[in-house]
Amino acid sequence: MPVRIIALRTFDVRFPTSDFLDGSDAMNPDPDYSAATVVLETSEPGLEGHGLTFTIGRGNDLCCRAIETLAERVVGRDLDELAGAMGAFWRGLVSDSQLRWLGPEKGVTHMATAALVNAVWDLLGRRAGKPVWKLVSDMPPRAQVELVDFRHISDAITKEEALERLEALAATRAEREAEIREHGYPAYVTSAGWLGYEDDKIRRLCRKSLAEGWTRFKMKVGSDPENDLRRGRIVREEIGPDGSLMLDANQVWDVGEAIAHMKPLAELDPKWIEEPTSPDDILGHARIRREIRPIGVATGEHCHNRVMWKQFFQADAIDYAQIDGCRLAGLNEVFAVLLMAAKYGIPVCPHAGGVGLCEYVQHFSILDYVCVSGSLEGRMTEYAEHLHEHFVHPVKVRDGRYRMPESPGFSVEMKAHSRESYTFPTGSAWKDRS
Repeated sequence: MPVRIIALRTFDVRFPTSDFLDGSDAMNPDPDYSAATVVLETSEPGLEGHGLTFTIGRGNDLCCRAIETLAERVVGRDLDELAGAMGAFWRGLVSDSQLRWLGPEKGVTHMATAALVNAVWDLLGRRAGKPVWKLVSDMPPRAQVELVDFRHISDAITKEEALERLEALAATRAEREAEIREHGYPAYVTSAGWLGYEDDKIRRLCRKSLAEGWTRFKMKVGSDPENDLRRGRIVREEIGPDGSLMLDANQVWDVGEAIAHMKPLAELDPKWIEEPTSPDDILGHARIRREIRPIGVATGEHCHNRVMWKQFFQADAIDYAQIDGCRLAGLNEVFAVLLMAAKYGIPVCPHAGGVGLCEYVQHFSILDYVCVSGSLEGRMTEYAEHLHEHFVHPVKVRDGRYRMPESPGFSVEMKAHSRESYTFPTGSAWKDRS
């Protein structure tokens, strides 16, 4: 019997993280980490697909409505048909002749597409009994290439170039997979350095993270320059001269401000400054990169499609590519960016500072290493310790490294109790607050 998707449900899930300033930064001082969550029901009892897109509170409901608008594209589809044509499915979603007017390929509809595409991948992984990274890494190179829409990026990488790269690494995939199984994937921790935290809390969290085996830390900057430097000195003092330190301004500076503010912060010996200016300002990033060397420039969590990524690479504007599995339209588009980053020699260090993002990006990092780049040089994946307890299969991190997910699917299924309790505004967690 064919298995079909028969229904789609959405949930506006929000967590009141602003209460303790978890996630606070210079641009977003009071975020409530949220997930526009989608569940795909099938004709096979007990088989569901789970996906989500990340927001920070108000507007999460808009993403839910956008997902529902896309429902007609997936409800009624046969799973075997989808499994053999995920590239065509992706292109059909982003090519809707009327919805494209709202983008194209950016904004709320694109983020909704991410939730839906990743929910289908979750469904396919569950049906195959494999985690998504394994489902995709077991595909032959020609099938992987067919996942990617090369429209508008063929001047950066052609389908033939992508196939050649994937085929060159295919014979040694098992070796790299075994290495990750044994040693894990390098990570850095953000949880100690939120902008709203008091000094004592920063010290305590740094010491806690060090005791857990972390050696790579990120802190938020972008407030008063003297305050940034003072807080940075605290972190550097706690992690020592050998610890890696990254800084994140969350878009708050103009180009000239970014260059000026980074001069005193160079004392902290940071590896990179993340989002030093508007995430859309490709040429601004390129100028900042030239003028603050040897400090690197990282960005990408708000880079909304593969075309924009193409321009960052072509303009020599960044040193580290921080892909986001919800800002891009799901795994297919992420795979396109992984291929371009590998060609241009830019390490991929995924953004994961939000609910469900760590669960997503562990799959992307493994795919990058096993199938696409074949390298760990300069690569590490963000980790924030918040809210993992709400997931059925949360990430596993030990000694500062992601451990390979083994459960079938994409790891983003939220516990039913959590999903219901934190649904806004009717869930018990929100009713109790009012």
